[in-house]
Amino acid sequence: MAKYVIEGGKKLYGKVNIESAKNAVLPIIAGAVLFEEPVIIEKCPKIDDVLNMIKIIESLGVKTYFRNDDLVIDASCLSSSNILEDLSKKLRSSFFLLGSLLSRNKKATVSYPGGCKIGKRPIDIHIESFKSLGVKIVEGEENIECSLEKLSDKNVILKYPSVGATENLILLLAISNVDVKIYNVAKEPEIEDLANFLNSAGAKIYGVGTDVIRIVGVKKLKGISYKPIFDRIEAGTYMIATAITGGEVEISNVNPKKIQALLNKFYNNTCKIGIKDDIITISSEKRLHGFFVETNPYPYFPTDLQAQIAVLGAVSDGYSKIKENVFESRFEYVKELVKMGANVKIKENLLEIKGKKLLGAEVKATDLRGGAALTLAGLVAEGETVVLDVFHIERGYVNFNGKLKNLGANIERVE
Repeated sequence: MAKYVIEGGKKLYGKVNIESAKNAVLPIIAGAVLFEEPVIIEKCPKIDDVLNMIKIIESLGVKTYFRNDDLVIDASCLSSSNILEDLSKKLRSSFFLLGSLLSRNKKATVSYPGGCKIGKRPIDIHIESFKSLGVKIVEGEENIECSLEKLSDKNVILKYPSVGATENLILLLAISNVDVKIYNVAKEPEIEDLANFLNSAGAKIYGVGTDVIRIVGVKKLKGISYKPIFDRIEAGTYMIATAITGGEVEISNVNPKKIQALLNKFYNNTCKIGIKDDIITISSEKRLHGFFVETNPYPYFPTDLQAQIAVLGAVSDGYSKIKENVFESRFEYVKELVKMGANVKIKENLLEIKGKKLLGAEVKATDLRGGAALTLAGLVAEGETVVLDVFHIERGYVNFNGKLKNLGANIERVE
């Protein structure tokens, strides 16, 4: 297993370009299965989650290849609706294919999805909404078997604004013969991007970004070339890294409006922020003051930046509090952070932190974002930090150690 070896104490300076968003690319790949003409996903990040998603659709008969940094997908030869268990377990986003496969083949079999172990991520919202639209579902111990004769035009009300369920419903209904409204939907930018991708190909999806989405099914979609949005979590990670270590970093290919909740935390502290077009410059020379963060669905503070900003709290002056409202087990990284001397207490879904100096230690990444957070802690810790099991991190970040190294960090990836 690869690991990161980090010597802390280096400030970050330079420029970093943000990749296309993992959480946009994965549902777009699932959406490409709806097409009978080739689709090109421009600037597609070659990270483990994306490569696993490609393996899954290839196992269904879909043809794919990379042309430089662009991913070409031809689903005209889709031949199977059965997602293999070993592939499904590697990637929660495999479940997005349920809507696409039902739409194309009127049947689908998928294992219960895998992904990061950050708490319960129930699929009951997907299942309930699918059933309300006429999908027949048989839940076994290992697999879920779905079949569809005719879609209902009944409107759907989600009991929680689930990102995955919202995307799955869009994929189910995009090429259909019904006109359906979905209420209490998620509003994340990645959902808007999925809708923009499909609408560019002829779909009729309205109201994305509001509480209600209307989908008017069309017969088919035309092949297109599409560039997904920037990765707001990657951008936030580098911003927080700069705030933790000090220095000045220019972050390009971002939309500041989509990370406003994070920017607000910096505006109210000691960091300096400059914004020009799609570039954010962040500089930090002083320790930040303590702060309060509460995670919630977009447009509020994202749960995927909770671990990273907790590390910032661990080295800031005074006390910080972080309330996690999305996943109940997203504090798994904390026991590793404590090994580095962090003064942290967990009270149910509340993290209480008193800032102090961190010390290098051997720690283990237990999930994607927690692993990234431990890497950031190593950048500022005194002495050497070793982060084990970095395959978790590399599921979601392109060349994470390399980009940090280019900014001046003393970090090496060791096999």
